[in-house]
Amino acid sequence: MIDPKIIVALDTYNLDEANLILDQLDSNLCKIKIGSVVFNSLGKSFLQSVSERGFKIFLDLKLHDIPNTVQETILGFSGCSIDMLTVHLSGGEKMLEKALLAAQRIDAKLIGVSLLTSLEESDSTDLFNSNINNQIIRLFMVAKKINIDGIVCSPLELDIANSVLGSHVLKVTPGIRETSSNDDQARTMGAKNAIKKGASFLVIGRPITQAENISLALKNFSSLSNE
Repeated sequence: MIDPKIIVALDTYNLDEANLILDQLDSNLCKIKIGSVVFNSLGKSFLQSVSERGFKIFLDLKLHDIPNTVQETILGFSGCSIDMLTVHLSGGEKMLEKALLAAQRIDAKLIGVSLLTSLEESDSTDLFNSNINNQIIRLFMVAKKINIDGIVCSPLELDIANSVLGSHVLKVTPGIRETSSNDDQARTMGAKNAIKKGASFLVIGRPITQAENISLALKNFSSLSNE
């Protein structure tokens, strides 16, 4: 079965708009990222609808709570055909261990979120009294200890991820931009360079979903990721 490198971020709370976007996407070329905006608005039934279209689902809820709550939340997605789902690495070792066991029970890969790509150095200093790279290394070491399936990191941290975690751990990489933009992604890189640096999957939202020709935009990014 094809495991496409592109993950299209479907960030809309409008069902008609979501379906219109899905109509223009090819399940052979992309997975679908469903985050909190979509899930809170459209619910579990929408997960099933996306799965029935043949898309693999990346459920990006960035779970972060006490270990038992995270575990039960993940088990609640049994039967929803989730391919990958996210938790915050900052939730700690005990939370991550329970999350990993729960993910295995529903046949999903557990993906740990390090630092959001919207954060800049000043944010890391204010929040953690540490620069971005040092904080990410700390989080990656926790991920390595529990043998997590994969991590989310910006393209600029891929070298660190490969060094700390090795090539076998999946790297899910948002912040993919072929041109400069004025949105909330601070740490970005082009698709081709991100793949060369070791990204396993590229999360791309607005450059595809807000493109004049969504189908063509997906094909172009898919081609870049496979060069």
